[in-house]
Amino acid sequence: MKEGFLIGGGLIFAGLMLELSVGPVDWDSFRWPVNGIVLAGFLALIAIIFLLRKRVYGFQFIGTYKAAIPALVYAVVLTIVMGLTRQTVDGVWLNNMLSFWPFVLIYVYIAVILGQIILRRIINCQLSIINLKRDIPFLLNHLGLFLAMTTATLGNADMQRLKMITVKGEPEWRALTSQQQIVEMPIAIELKEFIMETYDDGSPRRFASDIQILTKTGKNIQTTVEVNKPVEVDGWKIYQYGYDTQMGAMSQTSILELVSDPWLPLVYTGIYMMLAGAVCMFLFGGKKKIVNRKSSNSK
Repeated sequence: MKEGFLIGGGLIFAGLMLELSVGPVDWDSFRWPVNGIVLAGFLALIAIIFLLRKRVYGFQFIGTYKAAIPALVYAVVLTIVMGLTRQTVDGVWLNNMLSFWPFVLIYVYIAVILGQIILRRIINCQLSIINLKRDIPFLLNHLGLFLAMTTATLGNADMQRLKMITVKGEPEWRALTSQQQIVEMPIAIELKEFIMETYDDGSPRRFASDIQILTKTGKNIQTTVEVNKPVEVDGWKIYQYGYDTQMGAMSQTSILELVSDPWLPLVYTGIYMMLAGAVCMFLFGGKKKIVNRKSSNSK
């Protein structure tokens, strides 16, 4: 356990040195295909560590609970700190933990440990009903967690969150980034009508936009977008974001938010695998308890 805490402490120290020397992690540099190459290399690294575990003591140590528990302690502490500090996209150090090197290195280390545990269980898996009831929930939980962690992290570079200002009767195909850079979109949106319902005091109760969407693939979609009810077209989710507050219900302008996250299906797959693993644990564990109670009663 001491070695595990020393390794975790060493990673945090190395992360602090990187933060001071090169600045926070630049996730934008991991856009596709770089993140795909990094993922392939990371999987290869995990496989190499596993294959050499019997020759290198450090590699063998990584796959033990003595490495896992200290790593989890560091991760929990850093996550609590993240929850207690204000997180902003342009923040530095503790105010942007997702780009803070110590935080990133600890979670990469946990992913490596997780990979070793998964490979060891797969290698030792025995094809029998009893063992499968034990191994399937374990693999679903751990593989799901590994998939969700890695794809959510690397896929973050490919996520786009843009604002589009649409004016009634004028098709718009340009959107703005958070840095106010103009991006030409693969879809064009025309505002047909802005809709607002108000309370008796005049405050907005509901606002939405009747829009027409044209895509490069030839789609022509007439739909309504409102708050918390997005429309999905060609991998983009279109949300109602805002309007001309000075004009209110007479607004001729609607502000839409367009979000693309191509790695999100993989993240959801990992989450669903964990849920399936939890269900399997409940079902198989429940049956085991019933059998144990019957055997004890017979005695």
